[in-house]
Amino acid sequence: MTNLIIHSVLVTGSNRGIGLQLVKTFLNKQNPPEHVFAACRNPETAQELKSLTSKYSNLIIVGMDVTDKASIEDAYSVVKETLKGRGLNLLINNAGIAIFHPMDETTSEDMMRLYKTNTVGPLLVTQIFAPLLKKAAQENPNEIMSCSKAAVIHISSGLGSIGTDSLAFTKHPLIEYRCSKAALNMLTRCQAETYKSDGIIVVTFAPGWVQTDMGGATALLKVHESVDGMMKVFDTLTENHNGMFLNWEGLTIPW
Repeated sequence: MTNLIIHSVLVTGSNRGIGLQLVKTFLNKQNPPEHVFAACRNPETAQELKSLTSKYSNLIIVGMDVTDKASIEDAYSVVKETLKGRGLNLLINNAGIAIFHPMDETTSEDMMRLYKTNTVGPLLVTQIFAPLLKKAAQENPNEIMSCSKAAVIHISSGLGSIGTDSLAFTKHPLIEYRCSKAALNMLTRCQAETYKSDGIIVVTFAPGWVQTDMGGATALLKVHESVDGMMKVFDTLTENHNGMFLNWEGLTIPW
């Protein structure tokens, strides 16, 4: 199954890094979605994203703060109105933050701030957009479960794997980030079980160590390498992948 036709996709945290590259890649697909919703907290300052609107009429920039339920609900209204009665095929929860603290400097405030963005944010966004995802699945009841039918993708991290070896932990403690992503992985499993009866698959991805503002210039992967890899895997997802934790090449990662 290659080059799926996805009619609509929403990407959170789309103003930079992996989110921005996902948006660009969807726009440049051979069969691009009719609607590419690029959600970010401050659209007015997302200059690179804004520059794409003159070239791509199917790009819709949507304001969304994933830590603010009212903001997510406002974004939902915009997307629902734009789709004009149709459902949303693919939701990619990409928005996330990191703090580079060792264990001794980790605070409850920082821990909660990362959980709110990296774990609770994807929970709320998926809850609020679930009616549109369910509608998309109902539009094609006989189609196999896939990203062209209805799917939720969470962008997690290999640092959220409890099975990570101790050397990797020593190099990159990132206590708050690791815990929030491990929780996101459990959320994926819970949502996968919850939404499978609605025809929606939920999968979490580790994009690898990527050269972004968060990953830094010394990271192993360029942004387009990670995103191109994940996009290929998106095309292959079926109900057999529901609830799985995969890397950017489609390989299973230990929980």
